[in-house]
Amino acid sequence: MVKFLFAFVLTFAHLTPPAAAQTNAGTSGSDDCVVLLHGLGRTANSMGIAEDLLGAVGFRVVNAEYPSTEVAVKETFKYVSDAVENCGTDRVNFVTHSLGGIVVRAWLAIQQPINMGRVVMLAPPNSGSQIVDKFGDLEIFKKMMGPAGQELGTGPEGLASRIGPVDFELGVIAGNHSINPLFSSLIEGPDDGTVSVESTRIEGMSDHIVLPTSHTFLMNNPLVLVQAAMFLRNGNFDHTLTYRELMRRAFRG
Repeated sequence: MVKFLFAFVLTFAHLTPPAAAQTNAGTSGSDDCVVLLHGLGRTANSMGIAEDLLGAVGFRVVNAEYPSTEVAVKETFKYVSDAVENCGTDRVNFVTHSLGGIVVRAWLAIQQPINMGRVVMLAPPNSGSQIVDKFGDLEIFKKMMGPAGQELGTGPEGLASRIGPVDFELGVIAGNHSINPLFSSLIEGPDDGTVSVESTRIEGMSDHIVLPTSHTFLMNNPLVLVQAAMFLRNGNFDHTLTYRELMRRAFRG
């Protein structure tokens, strides 16, 4: 972990100037807070690597916990509000995984911090999930995924479709590698084993990138985290950056 952290910090140092050196309104500064929101059936621990690495490159990080399988999406809002409050007067950014992206979309649709920053969504089912369409009516699915999971269908009644387009700076990272061939067989087009690449797109987003990683581990992927940090800093992804170049920059010299 220490070696991984060092590699990330060194890589990111090569990719963008320090936050304190960025003074124009289009880039983040040293007073930036990042709220992390985990996915369905996960805990804040699943975002622990993202928490460590974003903190190491200068962001203040609030890793939020919420009962993703116990309540409907609207009942998670108080947890988001509490996390944002912990940011104080800092500019508020978000990095989310899977369901966390729908939670923050729904929360931001009814309120936005005055000091709103940028959002990076990792594998968000922004148009719903075909897996929910297939299994959502099964009792075992309802018990495992809870009320929020049942809201993630692709139809017009699905929450993702009802929220509408985004009106904030949003970067979306999708994965196109699957470790779940059964689920992938039920999903149209390229997918990460849970969500199709196409479903991650949303009207109003600022940037979108597809990386070779799976849904389950996307939030721990070094290339994903570098791209997320770059979007938070600069408002865009580096579409030319590969794993090979990432490692070259990390360990050169």
